[in-house]
Amino acid sequence: MQRRASLGAQELGVRTGVSGDPGQFYLGGHVETGPVLDSLWFRPNLELGLGHDTTLTTINMEFAYKIAMRGKSWRPYIGGGPAFVLARHHGDTDAGGGFNLLFGAEHRGGLFAEVKAGFVDSPGFKFGIGYTFKNR
Repeated sequence: MQRRASLGAQELGVRTGVSGDPGQFYLGGHVETGPVLDSLWFRPNLELGLGHDTTLTTINMEFAYKIAMRGKSWRPYIGGGPAFVLARHHGDTDAGGGFNLLFGAEHRGGLFAEVKAGFVDSPGFKFGIGYTFKNR
């Protein structure tokens, strides 16, 4: 197994999308560390959800397994990880934990689209697009 994770391999990105349960618009950012084992990447992200009289701040500690597709511009990935969720609704603040499962596809240039299913306190469903700024 190949192991590689260095500060030089880190890439930053931005993301936006919509969620259901609660119905919100969200935006955020992420860091990709590079592969930690073969095709497994650590991609922690922070998302801020707005709407439905609620503000959600989620810290997602997600891993993505990127499926190699030789000669293709796009490659699919699957993954998941735990989440810390801070919810503010009508002046009350609650903190909780959750877990996300995700499926997506990324272009080698940095554009990606993904779908997330959330459990426990994570939003039940998210669809997002984003861009990872690639180190060249």
